[in-house]
Order: sequence, then structure tokens, then C-alpha cells
Amino acid sequence: MNKKRVVIICPGRGSYTRETSSYLENSSSYLTEYLSDFDKKRLELKLQSISELDQEPFRAKTHMVGLNASPLIYACSLSDYLFINKDKFEIVAVCGNSMGWYTALALGGALTIQNGYDLIQTMGNLTQHKGDGGQIIYPIINDEWMIDDEKKKYLFSEIKKYNLHISIYLGGYVVIGGAQESLNKILKSLPKEDKYPFQIPYHSAFHTPLLNSITQLAMDGVGKEIFNKPSLPLIDGDGVIWSPWSSSLSELYRYTLNHQVINTYNFSSSVNVAIKEFCPDHLILLGPGNSLGGPVAQVLIEQKWNNLKSKADFIDFQQEDPFVLSMGIMDQKQLLK
Repeated sequence: MNKKRVVIICPGRGSYTRETSSYLENSSSYLTEYLSDFDKKRLELKLQSISELDQEPFRAKTHMVGLNASPLIYACSLSDYLFINKDKFEIVAVCGNSMGWYTALALGGALTIQNGYDLIQTMGNLTQHKGDGGQIIYPIINDEWMIDDEKKKYLFSEIKKYNLHISIYLGGYVVIGGAQESLNKILKSLPKEDKYPFQIPYHSAFHTPLLNSITQLAMDGVGKEIFNKPSLPLIDGDGVIWSPWSSSLSELYRYTLNHQVINTYNFSSSVNVAIKEFCPDHLILLGPGNSLGGPVAQVLIEQKWNNLKSKADFIDFQQEDPFVLSMGIMDQKQLLK
């Protein structure tokens, strides 16, 4: 049987929500050993275990802070990854959004699963206790999910006006990072669209110079020796491919703990590279939830992938044999058994 070629996409912070509570309830039996190890490490630090966090009622101030959200999301993504039938699907590359880069490193073999957890817990702790500023998200698309050039031009001028930074290019959305005083001004100046502009709770100004102090702390706390040459191609937040055959471990270490922490993360570019360089049969979005479903579809529309030109086209495209398989949607997850 010919395997289907797939690219794995890992979600970032903010993907574990009220709707994804108890996500690990039906997790793969393969996760048990890893989860037991993660829980043990957290209990030694007098932190609530991931298992307990997942089972208790959702509270933003508990489940969305970096100390808890990052390892919880990592466990959910790992659970979904282990669920995929590797006899039917050949993973040809891995990428992720923001924190999802750390998950991608572990799933792609550049870190062990245990070291991936340690890195994610370390970065979650640092950004919660030492991170400055915040993030807001705002759309630059029309109702059919096509980029609106006028909206985009206006938003970028406002970002510049208030001395803010583009934190993440996220399909049809832009995540803006900066000092809270400046964010408060742009929150008032931007036209209201549905729930936007929306400030993401408990987020620092990730992927901006405001996290400069985090980089040295991260490099002091995380050694180069935990990095290995990846076993799968990794696509980073600049759209660069880290190949198993040519990756420099010192450069991968520096990119992960310095460059991407303080520079714009271009998730849109990583998806663009994934579809054009690897020509997959499917894009697989790991859970929790389906936070990347819209942004991924918007990248496909912008690139006119398989002649997609609108939201309606994408919905039709997904009907028979979905190209994008989101593991946060049970019907689509079952296709990966």
C-alpha cells in the first residue's frame, strides 16, 4: 500500500480553551509513559500535573498562563501525533506556529520527547515570569478569506504609528506585540470587526524585541547538548527548512532560543514552504482544538493552491477527501487511524 505524504503542523499557545477541556481523556495508550514522566516532573516542582489540569473545569487564569498552557498543549499535540497511523501516512516535514516550533523540534527528532517537554516548560516559565508586553490579533482579510490590501496597509501604518511590532503572520490575521501602553492605544484606534481587535490573555510580546531579556536566560538554562540533527525536515518561522542532512546544531540552537524569540514568526511562510516544497497529500493539524484551521486555509487561498480563491472554494475542496485534516475535529481525526 502506498503511504500518503503528510506535513504535520503543531499549534501554539492559546489553543487549549474551554472547548478543548479533557482533551487527553481519550488519548493514545502510547502517551501514558510520557505523560507519567511529565506529571512526575511537575509534581517535583510543586506544580499541578498535566493530567489534573486537563480534567478540571477550564479557568483562563489557570489553563492559559505559560506555566500550565505550554506543557498542556505539548501533551495534547503529542497525543494526536502518536494516534496517526504511520503505516498509512508518511510524515515528510513538520512545522508549527510559535510555541508549536518547540513541539515540531521534538516530533521531528531534533529533541527527544522528554527534552522537548523540558524546553517547553522552561520557556513557559520564563515568558510567564519574565516576559514583557502583550499581544493582540487583528484580521486583514475579507469575508471570503482573501487578503484585503487596504486593510493590511492601514494596519501596518497603525503598527508603525504606535511603535509596535508584527509578532506573527498568521494567515489572514496579524498578531501584534508590544508594550501594553501602546497596545491600549491601537486597541482603541482599530475599527471593530466582530471580536477584533482582541488581546490574547496571559501572553507576553512573543517574537518581538521586548523579549530580549528572555533569550539570555533561556540560553543559560538550556544546553546545546540536548539538540540532535532532526530525523525529519523542519520548517521554521522564517520558512527555512532544517534538513536531517545539513542542519548545524549550533545554528538550530541559536535560532530556537534567540532569533525566533525576538523576531517576527512567519507562520504563513512556513505553510507556504510546506505545500510547495513537499507537495503533501494532506496537511495534518495537531490539537488541541482547531485554532490553525482558518489561518492554514487562508494561506492556501492566498497561494491559489489547487485553484482555491475563496472561503467557499475551500469549504467545497474539503468535502470529499479533505486536504487539511484537523485532529481537533473528530470526523477528520478518525481518517488518520
